Amino acid sequence: MVRGVNEQINGSTEQGTTNRCAVEHTVERRVLRSKYLKIKHRIADEKDDISEVDSDKFESIIEEVDNLHQLVQKPREQIADAEILFDITNILLYSVKAISNGGVTPSDFVGCLLRDFGQQGCESSSQGKARSLIRWNDIGQEICHVFRGAPGCCTMVGPMNTELKQRKNAVHRKRTRPTENARPEELDDIAEAKTDTDKNMATMFRILTRIRKVKLENLILNRNSFAQTVENLFALSFLIKDGRAEIRVDENGWHLVVPRNAPSAKAIASGEASYSHFIFRLDFRDWKLMLTSVGAGEELMPHRHEV
Repeated sequence: MVRGVNEQINGSTEQGTTNRCAVEHTVERRVLRSKYLKIKHRIADEKDDISEVDSDKFESIIEEVDNLHQLVQKPREQIADAEILFDITNILLYSVKAISNGGVTPSDFVGCLLRDFGQQGCESSSQGKARSLIRWNDIGQEICHVFRGAPGCCTMVGPMNTELKQRKNAVHRKRTRPTENARPEELDDIAEAKTDTDKNMATMFRILTRIRKVKLENLILNRNSFAQTVENLFALSFLIKDGRAEIRVDENGWHLVVPRNAPSAKAIASGEASYSHFIFRLDFRDWKLMLTSVGAGEELMPHRHEV
């Protein structure tokens, strides 16, 4: 009993510790997002000072953003970090455009280079020992912090010290002839059971041979079942495919179904007769419309009761 109480106390302690850690983690995330929001307001308020040449606001903001970036873990924090960089970029872009509109020419740029990084006492180029007028090494040291290593990926797959596996020699086994002759067991002839489609085709063909000419709607419609109407249409398509039925259109535009004698195998082999299909659109709305065009009791196909 004492052991059970101790286990329960330990479980409660662990659960309490887990909940406390989760709460502390949530608080840390909120504090981080609030710091990003504070920096964003600071950028909006001090955007004029950031673009100044002699101002250190830009460097201080970048350092603070870099420190916060080390703590980013969640997507919302990544979005906040990206928005900060986007705002700073827009401010610098506007300042560059403003300077460009002021009329800085290439000659001004070259003059600044000569003023800040030029060197005196250069020998003439005609003497063969010409020296550069600009201290390019000093320029490189001034701007080296801008150029950083770009991220890349390693394209090598697998270690370099892999060894080729020795291919084993194939061992061929001798084939042995069977000593006993196996004779399969003969089964009795089993008549193939007719499917529901075959039964529907037989029923429909008997109706056609009795009436000789019927309307398509009266032949396939089942007033009590949309599914059986589709099955009747399916059976009619097989009768037409086999050449045992034909659809004609009279002068009034009615589709009439008449029976036909199926072509012989010789006629099909010679090409005198060929199988044909037809496309018929039928959905639930068409079935509803068909109910109004066919009078009650004029359906020819019987209703099938499912077991």
